[in-house]
Amino acid sequence: MKTTISVIKADIGSVAGHVVAHKALKDKCREVLSKAKEDGIIEDFYVTNCGDDVNLIMTHRRGEDDEEVHRTAWEAFKEATKVSKKMKLYGAGQDLLSDTFSGNVKGLGPGCAEMEFKERPSDPVVVFCCDKTEPGAFNLPLFRIFADPFNTAGLVIDPSLHKGYKFEVYDVIDHKRVMMSCPEEMYDLLALLGSISRYVIKKIYRKKDDEIAASVSTERLNLIAGKYIGKDDPVAIVRAQSGFPATGEILEAFAQPHLVGGWMRGSHNGPLMPVSEKDAVPTRFDGPPRVMALGFQISECKLIGPIDLFDDPIFERSRRLAANISEYMRRHGPFEPHRLPSDEMEYTTLPDVLKKLKDRFEDIED
Repeated sequence: MKTTISVIKADIGSVAGHVVAHKALKDKCREVLSKAKEDGIIEDFYVTNCGDDVNLIMTHRRGEDDEEVHRTAWEAFKEATKVSKKMKLYGAGQDLLSDTFSGNVKGLGPGCAEMEFKERPSDPVVVFCCDKTEPGAFNLPLFRIFADPFNTAGLVIDPSLHKGYKFEVYDVIDHKRVMMSCPEEMYDLLALLGSISRYVIKKIYRKKDDEIAASVSTERLNLIAGKYIGKDDPVAIVRAQSGFPATGEILEAFAQPHLVGGWMRGSHNGPLMPVSEKDAVPTRFDGPPRVMALGFQISECKLIGPIDLFDDPIFERSRRLAANISEYMRRHGPFEPHRLPSDEMEYTTLPDVLKKLKDRFEDIED
């Protein structure tokens, strides 16, 4: 019998602006998930938050895209939104773009990463949760984890990793996908992954047996809603050890806080700062973007853990570097490359500002 991990997240309200989800929202979600566990819908769960996003980490035996599991997450968010509205929290229910559940949460606002697998004798996984950024924020670290031998020593010295991995990449603009193989298609893959706002890693598979290795939420809120709602704040699941990269190799990919889109009003580039669960509270210019990593053992469809993997002094240097990068980027103010390029600003509030200038432009005579 196989195990499924479903990580479903949503921004349903926060305290003092886009800062942190209130404890009462997580408590309400735990109440709903506890009932679902009693009813046999899910086997286990863990509820947390990264900034203003509530993250539901669930295990079950029902496979991906299961209606009852997704309905459980939807109901948890809906019930927590009632609490949020009563408390007048900021952005109450903002990621819930519909009043009607339609089989799964896809297209309804929440982000979702799932994977189904047969448990190994020991099955560690790492769940990553982000705030103030977009799904393409995982492109660079996931490439490093599964394709860069300078990051992942196992690609060179471990026979179980040596054949490489396959990357399923989504074109989130044209709604298409492509499967690419590394190392032989590495350069072609990089040609796509560098465009982080369009081409996004959805899943990664081990080439030798097509075993699932990683899964990412790829929902783009602005594209779904047709206007700026909030940043997507993605989640990801990565399997570790015994035929997959080691936990330390997985975390190493986040030691350099690379630039990602998001931050203030979803309109600025900034460093992705690796933080502990308790420090996932973005405040400076509503940021900078954050990522936290929770380590679990999966045992008979139960969650053992988590371990707060970025709560380690060795990542202090990464956080200081992220702070220095933030300082440098902020000095650009409204100028690119701190502010996103114009094509990325289409679904923000900037077009409304520019409308009033449209009729003032005149033709230039040669």
